[in-house]
Formats: sequence, C-alpha cells, structure tokens
Amino acid sequence: MKKITIGVLGFQGDIEENVAAAKQAMDELGVKGSVELVRYPDEIERVDGIVLPGGESTVQSSLAAIQSSLPALKKRIADGMPVLGTCAGMIMLSKRAFDRVVGETKQKTIGNLDVTVERNAFGRQNDSFEADLTIDALGKAPFKGVFIRAPAVSEAGKDVEVIARHANKIVAVRQKNIIGTAFHPELAGDARMHRQFVKMVLDYKRAGD
Repeated sequence: MKKITIGVLGFQGDIEENVAAAKQAMDELGVKGSVELVRYPDEIERVDGIVLPGGESTVQSSLAAIQSSLPALKKRIADGMPVLGTCAGMIMLSKRAFDRVVGETKQKTIGNLDVTVERNAFGRQNDSFEADLTIDALGKAPFKGVFIRAPAVSEAGKDVEVIARHANKIVAVRQKNIIGTAFHPELAGDARMHRQFVKMVLDYKRAGD
C-alpha cells in the first residue's frame, strides 16, 4: 500500500484535532504515511491531500491570502487533489459566502466548491449544538455532528452531491475530490468522515503513480 502525506492547513482553528483525526483514520485503515501542518505554497505542493480545519474562516482566508497560499490551494484542488473542509474550511472552499445577519462578506474564498454558503446559519456561538446525522456513505450508525457557529449550504451546483442534512438545511456535500461539512467531524470522536477522505487520498495517490 502506498504511503501518503496529508496536510492540515495550519493558520488557525481546530488544527491539532484534525491532525489527530487524520492519524486515527489512517491507523484504522492500516494506511502508512504522515500528517503535516502546511501554510505555504511549496508545502501545499508536497502533500497528497489537505484538510481545511474549522475555526474562523475570515482569519484563515486572510492569512492564506497574505502567504499567497490561496492560488496554490485552488490549483491543486482543481488538478484533483482531495480536500476535506470542515465548517470554516467549507466556507473557504465555497464560490460565495454570506452572513445571514450582516449580508455579503466579500470574503476571499478558494472557490472550487460550487456552493453558496450561509455563515452562522444556525445562530451564533451560544446556539452551538450536537445532532445525530444520517450519512449513508459512512454506514448505518448515526454520525455525531458538532455544530459550532455552523454554516449551511444554501445553493448547490449540479455536480454537487448532498450527503447530509439537518433541520432541512444542507450540512455536508461532496463534489468529486472535495468534501465539505458544516459541522466539525474532528470533534466527534469518530474518524469515519476522515476515513472517507483518506480513502480518496489513496485513490488519488494510486492514480498519479
């Protein structure tokens, strides 16, 4: 089996939690490789897949733009590199993001995921919650969705597969090599979503070798 290198964008947010979840997923699948923090374009070029963590999307986008990492991310993802964006990470991947309170954010995004994302779709910090989600791709057992100032997908393009909903809102999607979640799978104590991502990275690595 191929060794893989997974990057976790290391500017801000649930960085260590995603490192731990990715390592757990690799261990559970018996996959060898490493999980590394990445920030700069040359580091992004060296990984086989990348996780964009939950956190504060405006801060992450701004820091990534300052380091010229947004174009590198956009190109690698467009070329087929798998990416998992959780909460803020999904916002960063989206073509457009707006806030249900303040309206247009004019936030710089990567733009590879053909969705419009509504920030804070379930309310602010004190409206955070957990909910059992039905996600067919992860098996019959419910997946614990941890929603913290969570966004939701308000519009999805024709090539976007909806993989989870909660309260009639779209909370997880897949578009080819991209998975986006409104919740934080890295905080669920359940590595199944990260396992799906690791499997995508393995397929990508095999196809490229």
